[in-house]
Amino acid sequence: MAALPPREFAAQVLPGCVVPTARQGLAQLWPLLLLCLGARLLHRLPLPRGGKHAGAAAGGLLALHHFFGAHALWVALLSALCALTLALSRARRQRGLCLALAALCYLLLGELHMVDTVTWHKMRGAQMVVAMKAVSLGFDLDWGAAGGEPTPAQVLGYLCSPGSVVFGPWEPFGAYLRAVEGPPLSAAWARKGLRSLGLALLCLLVSTCLAPFLFSCLLPLYGARALQQSVLARWLRAYESALSFHFSNYFVAFLSEATATLSGSGASLRHDHLHWDLAVSRPLRVELPRSMADVVTNWNLPMSRWLHTYVFQTARRLGTFAAVLGTYAASALLHGLSFHLAAVLLSLGLITYTEHMLRQRLAAIFDACILSKRCPPGCSHRHKDALWVRALNGALGAIALFHLSYLGALFDMEADDAIEEQGYGMSYTIRKWSELNWASHWVTLGCWVLARLLR
Repeated sequence: MAALPPREFAAQVLPGCVVPTARQGLAQLWPLLLLCLGARLLHRLPLPRGGKHAGAAAGGLLALHHFFGAHALWVALLSALCALTLALSRARRQRGLCLALAALCYLLLGELHMVDTVTWHKMRGAQMVVAMKAVSLGFDLDWGAAGGEPTPAQVLGYLCSPGSVVFGPWEPFGAYLRAVEGPPLSAAWARKGLRSLGLALLCLLVSTCLAPFLFSCLLPLYGARALQQSVLARWLRAYESALSFHFSNYFVAFLSEATATLSGSGASLRHDHLHWDLAVSRPLRVELPRSMADVVTNWNLPMSRWLHTYVFQTARRLGTFAAVLGTYAASALLHGLSFHLAAVLLSLGLITYTEHMLRQRLAAIFDACILSKRCPPGCSHRHKDALWVRALNGALGAIALFHLSYLGALFDMEADDAIEEQGYGMSYTIRKWSELNWASHWVTLGCWVLARLLR
């Protein structure tokens, strides 16, 4: 889009984008929201628990059909495969591993042989959520944390719950069972659902109508020629792409909060009071990061918890570095066979590991609170909140923002829709990072060398 003065941008682009985008979004979402409300009311009725689980599974299948049509069958088949694997592996001690292998084989065969790439990518999020639920249930049964052997109706209701089957979030089996028990309706529950839905729509509008034009129109720092010729303009464009992608993620995160809350999940009991406090993402901690480790954790809190519990902790006996790379490799496989996603996630693993090493060394040398994660109040560091400590943390946070812009450059808003639907290939990934001179990878290498020298 050609650069527009801010007033002209407000007069032409916003009315032509905000209203149609919001209208189209609500038109797509209202059936899912009704199904979530229906599940919530069903759980409040004095029905047999088997009927509640069957109703949850049926509502989830209807939600899948609304978004994917006949292709919802592929998600239903994955759910059935996981339930069958769980039943057949009842006598085994490694049920989590069996379910992980079954889900992985299904996802790989589906993407490579059973369904065309464009269609499969549209269902990727739903497939990922079902696989994560199944694997977590298997490991919880291995560890004795599931509270007994679940019935087939419970398993299918959990895997296909309408509050999480389309957009997520992942929730443990125990959280689903508590939702089926039907916590009471309240004003706090309604406020939380409506607030999350409002924030989701706001993030959708920012991602679609504002972020792509941040520096060309809202803060006009470059023109059309500078966009192609200036190094600074390429980095500004990379930040625009990253910001647009970030807010599309926040849209899904807040929407999943809304659907999960409306269906009765996401409540916690503290001091004998029920709090509707489900959080899927923390945007401020991503956009103003302390570290890349902070970004990874707050990007998707439930998925971060899942990866840490069921992948990182399982692989930790192989060493920290192997466990970190294994965790990001598992995340890449769950997201599908996409070269650019795998490149981003594996690069992210290297960046976070190197950053962790460097900040650990610096914290030991300066005896200061400059670790990747914030220190607890009673930490043993001598320097906690001095001005130079804040300045150093700010500089390291700026490096994290630089990495975010570099990684987000791959999610270009102006790429062909056909390329985006099929997945960005290796040549596209190399070209985009070459335009930025592989800067983030060079900085990561420099930080690794510095961390090694400080040992």
